[in-house]
Amino acid sequence: MGRVLPIAVFLSGPGTTFDAVAEAIAGGHLPARIALVLADRPHAGGVELARHRGLPTAVRPIHGVSVETWAKEVDGLLLDRGVELVVLAGFLAVVPTPLLARWRGRIINVHPALLPRHGGRGMYGIRVHAAVLAAGDTVSGATVHLVTEALDGGPVLLREELPVAPGETAEGLQAKVRPLERRLLMEAIRRFAEGDWPLPYPVPDATASPAGPADPPH
Repeated sequence: MGRVLPIAVFLSGPGTTFDAVAEAIAGGHLPARIALVLADRPHAGGVELARHRGLPTAVRPIHGVSVETWAKEVDGLLLDRGVELVVLAGFLAVVPTPLLARWRGRIINVHPALLPRHGGRGMYGIRVHAAVLAAGDTVSGATVHLVTEALDGGPVLLREELPVAPGETAEGLQAKVRPLERRLLMEAIRRFAEGDWPLPYPVPDATASPAGPADPPH
């Protein structure tokens, strides 16, 4: 039997992407193990989905505590669970710098657009797809990237595009992109688990001048 990668999934909402990953793992289609599901919101639906699956969960609101305190507590949870890769799946909070420093090259995120376009603060959910349409883009897609201090600006791991149809609505585009997000995210987890990509993944020094996302690895 090959390597089974212990991962943590961070989420803020209903957890549909998390549930797709969990289902793939349960079906033997992804060589990973969900060691922790962490939410920053007490009523995140994804927490209940995780509990129904019998997975370890934690709720740690990020607002109202210092970033150092939150990072130290979450770091302890990750270490206690033997986590090697953190997967952001609909996690709407900005990961505090102290946690990024401790888990550099071990946190990935999936974004519902072709970064570096339509990323950054406030760009999540339906807002991203509305921005794609407002810009008149003829293609959109999804991107998996490493999480760094540059919001949605970390090195790109996987990126794939799909056409934007004439007369497309934001809701329709969201429905088209969502399966692509999940497929790319699971492919990234698989590549880490199978050793195609190293852990931690090399990340440019945080003090270097920001140059935007790098080209995806081949």
